Amino acid sequence: MNKGGVGVGSASIVLIFAVLCLTVFSLISFVVAGNDKILVDTETRFVLAYYEADSLAERVLAELLESGPYPYSTPGSILGVDINCYYDSDLWSDVWTYACPLSEDKEIFVKLAMYDESYDILSWRMRDTGEWEADLSLNLFDPFGEGGTPMWDIGAPLWDTEAMPWDD
Repeated sequence: MNKGGVGVGSASIVLIFAVLCLTVFSLISFVVAGNDKILVDTETRFVLAYYEADSLAERVLAELLESGPYPYSTPGSILGVDINCYYDSDLWSDVWTYACPLSEDKEIFVKLAMYDESYDILSWRMRDTGEWEADLSLNLFDPFGEGGTPMWDIGAPLWDTEAMPWDD
C-alpha cells in the first residue's frame, strides 16, 4: 500500500542541505572575523602611533614655551624635532612650525604664531608626506587616436557630397 507523504529520503535530503548551509555560513563567519581582527589590529597600531606623535608635539610645545621670551630665542631642534621660524607680516608675529613623524607617509604638523607674552595655534593637523602619483593607466577616450591626429575633421562634411544617390 502506497501512502502519499514525505518519505525518509526527503527528510534526509533536507537535513543534509541544512547542515551544508550551516557549514558554509560558519566558514564565511570565520573568514569575516579573521579579516575584522586584522582591520582592528591595523587601526589600533595607527591610533597608538597618532597619540605618540601628538604627545611629542605637545612636549615640543611645552619646551618652546619654557625656552624663553619671544621672538628673541629660536631653538633649532627640540626633542629631535626641527623647529622652523619666519616672520609673518600679516600676523605681525613670528610663525614657528614643526612636524612630528607619525608613520612613513604621515606627520603631525604644528604652526604657531608666537607673540611677546602669548601664542596662537594656527594649525595642528595630520598631513600626508608621501609622494603622490597620478594613475594615468586608464585611457577611456583618446580623441586624437594612436597617431596624435584627430579622429574627425570638424571642417569636413559628414558625408561625401560628390556621391549622393539622388545625383544619378
